Amino acid sequence: MTEHCASPAHKEASSAEGVAHDAPAAPEHPSAQNPDPGRIYISEVQRHQARYRKLIQFTSSSTKAAGAMLLAAIAALVVANSPVSDAFSHFWHTDVGFVFGQMQATMPLSHVINDVLMAVFFLLVGLEIKYEMTVGELTNIRQAILPIVAAVGGVLVPVAVYSAFNVGNLDTAGGWGVPTATDIAFALGILALLGNRVPNGVRVFLSTLAVADDIIAIIVIAVFYGQAPSLPWLGCAAVVFCALLLMNKRHVFSLYAYLLVGAVLWYCVFMSGVHSTIAGVLLAFAIPSGSRVNVKSFIRWTGERVVEAKSAFNAQEPVIGQEDYLKTVSSLARVSKQVVPPATRLEHLLYPWVYFAILPLFALTNANVGLAGSDLGALFSNPALLGAFFGLVVGKPLGIMAASFLVVKLRAASLPENVTWMHMLGAAVLGGVGFTMAIFVANLAYVDAATIAAAKLGILLASLVAGVAGFSLLAVQAKSAQKQGVAFMSLGPSEMQRQTAGEEANAASERLLREIDDPEVIREVEQALAGCEGIAEVAVSLKEKR
Repeated sequence: MTEHCASPAHKEASSAEGVAHDAPAAPEHPSAQNPDPGRIYISEVQRHQARYRKLIQFTSSSTKAAGAMLLAAIAALVVANSPVSDAFSHFWHTDVGFVFGQMQATMPLSHVINDVLMAVFFLLVGLEIKYEMTVGELTNIRQAILPIVAAVGGVLVPVAVYSAFNVGNLDTAGGWGVPTATDIAFALGILALLGNRVPNGVRVFLSTLAVADDIIAIIVIAVFYGQAPSLPWLGCAAVVFCALLLMNKRHVFSLYAYLLVGAVLWYCVFMSGVHSTIAGVLLAFAIPSGSRVNVKSFIRWTGERVVEAKSAFNAQEPVIGQEDYLKTVSSLARVSKQVVPPATRLEHLLYPWVYFAILPLFALTNANVGLAGSDLGALFSNPALLGAFFGLVVGKPLGIMAASFLVVKLRAASLPENVTWMHMLGAAVLGGVGFTMAIFVANLAYVDAATIAAAKLGILLASLVAGVAGFSLLAVQAKSAQKQGVAFMSLGPSEMQRQTAGEEANAASERLLREIDDPEVIREVEQALAGCEGIAEVAVSLKEKR
């Protein structure tokens, strides 16, 4: 049995024979089918808890998030080409805000989404980047070098392709940043449709590549797009950011304090001329990622409090009257909450709102490309459309593959375990799904509405082609593995699975594990999984019993 544990974990076990029914007993964890395995909740609320658990699982699914954005984009395209298109466009330009005496602050609804809500999206992106740099794939340069170099190649080649279509055109040449970024939600959502039929290394590679892409895109937006900066407001933003860093240094752990000062930072950045979404990234890096509680002491302290609570509890009396018991369990609840780092708490809080509200709203606002009455010949020959389309569909996979091939041939890195070059090609093509970040940059890069519409159409078409082509390439590889009876079992903590959009694969792996009947294989799988602290992968060859 060949074993390998990737960051955080990745293992391979040898072949298995037989699929059947009796699996070894394992600790029960909450699930949609059994949300309360320990019967903690009273019977009257167990049904509500089951519904709540299903909602949590739904909003943690990368495929559902991608589906929500796709539906919003389709709705925007349909409405933009319907008789109500003018009213639809006018609605997004409605001024919203507040008036307080002589003071008033208003902005169009579309700007609220693009400047305010998208800053929250960038805050989540910043938190995810911080996670990867703290404990994820970007902590080990040896393991991260392949996706990082691939991301650089996946930026430089699309820029060259875009520039080739727009050289000498002053109106569109500035849009070179459009095809540089990958939409992590869409790309990983598409990949998640394949479940455990693709190795976990593909998910890790693509997610790390997308994070590196986001870092580059953030730098590009901050440096090359936006108005001429106002130095006084930039100075104010710098002072506020330093205040946030000082709060971190002084061990301030209150999320409310960071969000309040972060709002001031957003306003200063907004007024400076630098795009306001950058404030979200800066805020993310200031929020503490450590715990204010000494975890070793907490474990001992928790055990003592549990003993106290047990001795203080009287099953014959109403809970509301048991003062000592309530005091003990309240202290447990209060301190337990503080064990979780503020950055982690905020990330968990933002994830469903960003992917199921903010990004669908962004798609609804920005994917409304009207084709009715347009000169289609002129539209499809627009250099902004051609540059965006071919930059994403051709430039992105070409750059990713060329850079990956180079770094592997130079032996600076190696392919992830169980991952082939065909897997890499499928992931590289999925890297051409630009959508959110590409449309965001297009709004900043162009002035003319017709050019923006053409670029958006190119982005939408490219994302569709790249998504279908990338999925098809990986599906062919998955089918080949299926014919050989190979499945990839990826098992690990839900937090780590969510970071790599692997929850669907994790669920499929757990089902497969329950079906394995061969004792030898069960033992090998358990041994392979035992040594990994994070996501462990086991390549299992299943042969039907005769």
